[in-house]
Amino acid sequence: MPDGERFRATELTRGPWDPDAQHAGPPAGLVTREIERLGEPARIGRITFEILRSVPIATLAVSARIVRPGRRVELCEASLSDEKGEVIRATAWRLRPDPVELPAVPGAGDDPPPSPEAAEQGEFFPTGESVGYHTAMEYRFIHGGFLAAGPASVWMRMRVPLVAGEEPSPAQRVMVAADSGNGVSAALDWRKFLFINVDLTVHLHREPAGEWVHLDAVTLPEPTGFGLADTLLADERGRIGRAAQTLLVGRRD
Repeated sequence: MPDGERFRATELTRGPWDPDAQHAGPPAGLVTREIERLGEPARIGRITFEILRSVPIATLAVSARIVRPGRRVELCEASLSDEKGEVIRATAWRLRPDPVELPAVPGAGDDPPPSPEAAEQGEFFPTGESVGYHTAMEYRFIHGGFLAAGPASVWMRMRVPLVAGEEPSPAQRVMVAADSGNGVSAALDWRKFLFINVDLTVHLHREPAGEWVHLDAVTLPEPTGFGLADTLLADERGRIGRAAQTLLVGRRD
């Protein structure tokens, strides 16, 4: 919710690990929004969010700048901060595509996943909170689920706008959902283990379409205490890109 030049997070951003902290999806969407507003219109090809510490449910400041300008390609940086300092730092490559006539590309015409109408309504695992990110999003599972350990295929859709009174951009919709890869495909019992991502990298090879974002995700924890969540992203036309999250894995106290 806009608060002057800042944005006040509501409890709809609350994540599953800490009742006072946000799920990283909405902050990632807000940072993406700021990058999209830089200079001339361009599409994000790759964006990486470094999650420096828990993002509080508070009033936050967001800023972005172009650090390497270019006619076709530019590198951007962005920052999200609370009163104590930076909580997320991001870098993104933005591209201004020029249409190219291409021959048929092998492997590029993969069939889209089953539609959201063919999927089953999913429920978030119990967080102890009645309101949060889990109520701000809609989930429809093709296979897997929050309470079923292992890989998952799920459609996700925002129930509420990212910023009050605004229609989210396609990229913003993707970022809000993409950070859920490690949650929907949890390989460990969330009641006994933590598997928190310290970053999120999203590659997009085309502009997403529609409200629904599909995640085909697998979480790979290691006994060394870290892991990876690997997520194929799609819309109702087919694949749009990929997301990856570095995970810190540990037992709950």
